[in-house]
Amino acid sequence: MKYDVIIVGGGAAGLFCALHAGRRGRSALLLEHNDRAGQKIAVSGGGHCNFTNIHCCPELFLSSNPRFVYAPLNRYTPQDFIRLVERHKIGYYEKKDGQLFCIDSSRQIIHMLLDECRQSRVQIQLNCHIQSIEKHQRFRIKTQQEIYECDSLVIASGGLSIPKIGASDFGLRAARQFGLSIMEMRPALVPLTFSEKDQALWGSLRGASFEAIVRLNRIEFQENVLFTHRGLSGPAILQISSYWKEGETLHFNLLPNVDVQQLLNGRQKDNQLLSSVLSGFLPKRFAQLWCEKCAANKPVKQYSPKELARLQSLLENWPLTPQGTEGYAKAEVSSGGVDTRELSSKTMEAQKVPGLYFIGEVVDVTGHLGGHNFQWAWSSGYSAGLAV
Repeated sequence: MKYDVIIVGGGAAGLFCALHAGRRGRSALLLEHNDRAGQKIAVSGGGHCNFTNIHCCPELFLSSNPRFVYAPLNRYTPQDFIRLVERHKIGYYEKKDGQLFCIDSSRQIIHMLLDECRQSRVQIQLNCHIQSIEKHQRFRIKTQQEIYECDSLVIASGGLSIPKIGASDFGLRAARQFGLSIMEMRPALVPLTFSEKDQALWGSLRGASFEAIVRLNRIEFQENVLFTHRGLSGPAILQISSYWKEGETLHFNLLPNVDVQQLLNGRQKDNQLLSSVLSGFLPKRFAQLWCEKCAANKPVKQYSPKELARLQSLLENWPLTPQGTEGYAKAEVSSGGVDTRELSSKTMEAQKVPGLYFIGEVVDVTGHLGGHNFQWAWSSGYSAGLAV
């Protein structure tokens, strides 16, 4: 069974690469080990698929080689993908900050990609488990059903996040087999967990949520923070988790939209408890517990000027050191992967191995929350699809 190109992985990047290879008249086969393509697309965005972000730009990606993303993102932009979505008459809306979601279902994006693959005569083999890959003059891929040969092989098998829908280290093993370097893998866009001590202090706040600025060194995000049964989640935490490493302390501005000094000084003669004042801006049970544990909850007028200055500093810069993350099972993506220095930014081809390509999450490129990782899938898949 001989093909011009074989794509391993039927996710966003793999499907997009396949349809563009097929459009060019290349005989293309896509191999997917699940019983359906697009599993991660289906569960994304709460079932509505945050398929891109109109403000997507290279500065919103992490990589050990930050400039690598410029060429693919410029070659295929969010506006290009929006035109494809509109051509298929898929309704969408902007949630916030440029995040675009399907009005109906994420499965519309999957159906769109599959329709495009059919029109491009791409063959898709589901429930296909690869046993070995070799390269002589051509690539030779052995599966439990068949042996395939191809001139170009694209690895689009994803990262390590969400193993219950099929994530595996296949792409990393393939890269190592051919001598490519791998950057350290870590869960990203993932909830953080409390230490045993902090669990005892804050574990009762499960479900409490509020807007805060979360800082790590010079990186900061202003979004909602959510207390969970194990630690912290919410958009601000997911964003900062991509940068956080074990042992590092996060700092929280609990009142990002309030002049804290003015608030406290204006209540210096107030007989109200501090927790009652803060409850006007924070969830009541969080304000109560935080004041009890961090600020000796008492009427505001009983705090000395020195204590009020300390309170201001604490409200604007509250330190908390997570113990770890909830791991790949709850991570939206994984960071790290195939070192981009091994790849061409124009084609995604491995420089050491002509005809071998890596795209999507398996590559050491991780976007911020909000549709950027899908845009990376489209952009990297498009770049490879034009080259294979």
